Amino acid sequence: MAYTLFGQDPAVNQFTFKQKTGLLGGLSRRLFRCAGMAFGILIGAMSLFGIHDAQAADNAANSASGNAPQTLMLYGDSLMAGYGLSHEDGFAPRLEAALRDAGHNVKVVNSSVSGDTTAAGLSRLEWALVDDPDVVLLELGANDALRGVEPSQTRENLDAIIGKLRDRDVAVLLAGMMAPPNMGKEYGAEFNEIYPELAAEYQLAFYPFFLDGVAADSSLNQDDGIHPNADGVKIIVERILPQVINVLEADS
Repeated sequence: MAYTLFGQDPAVNQFTFKQKTGLLGGLSRRLFRCAGMAFGILIGAMSLFGIHDAQAADNAANSASGNAPQTLMLYGDSLMAGYGLSHEDGFAPRLEAALRDAGHNVKVVNSSVSGDTTAAGLSRLEWALVDDPDVVLLELGANDALRGVEPSQTRENLDAIIGKLRDRDVAVLLAGMMAPPNMGKEYGAEFNEIYPELAAEYQLAFYPFFLDGVAADSSLNQDDGIHPNADGVKIIVERILPQVINVLEADS
C-alpha cells in the first residue's frame, strides 16, 4: 500500500491561524464584558432580596460558574481534523455530540492540523493553548512514521508536548499510533513502544491505538486506505468515548 502524509495543506493552515488569531482579541473582550454584566446582575438581585453576606455571594458565583462546560481540546493531525469528510461526519462534532448524549457538558475545540508531525505539533502548542483547555486528547505521530522520522525524535517531541501540558495542569488522554508495516519490523517495534512507555512514565490516561477497529478495513476507510470514512469515525468515537468520559470526570 502506498502511504502519503496525512492531508498536509500548509497554506490553508497558515490562513486559518491568521484568521483565528485576529478574532481572539475581540472575542475575549466581549466575553469579559458579558461576564462582568452577568455578575453585576447577580449581585444586584441578591441585594434586592436582602442577601448581603459575602459567603452567600461566593456560593452563588460558584454555582453560576459550575454551569460552564469543560473544554476538551483535540490535538492531532488529519485523523482528528476531519480530512476528506463533511463537517458533521468529522471526529470532533461526533465526539461532542456523543459526550452531550451521555450527559456531559463539554465544548470540544478541534486544534488538529492535517499534515502535522510531532515536531509541528510541538512548535504550535503555545498558540493552541490560548483556548485554555481542561483536557487534551493528544493524537500525533502518524506522519512521523510515514516520513520515517527516527522514533527517538518522535518520542522526544511527544515528551515535550506532554510536559508542557502537565506544567499547565492540563489533563491528557494519550492516543497511541502504530507504524505502517512497510517501515519494517525493527522500526515498527521501536515506534510502537513510544506511546505505552510515555503513558506509563507520566501516568497518563491511555488509548492504545487511535484507529483501533478501523485500520486496514477498506469498508471503514476512504479511498486512500488511511483516513477513516464516516462509518470509521463512528466506530472510533464509540470505542474511545469511555476513556474520554473517564478523563473528563476525573478532571471535573
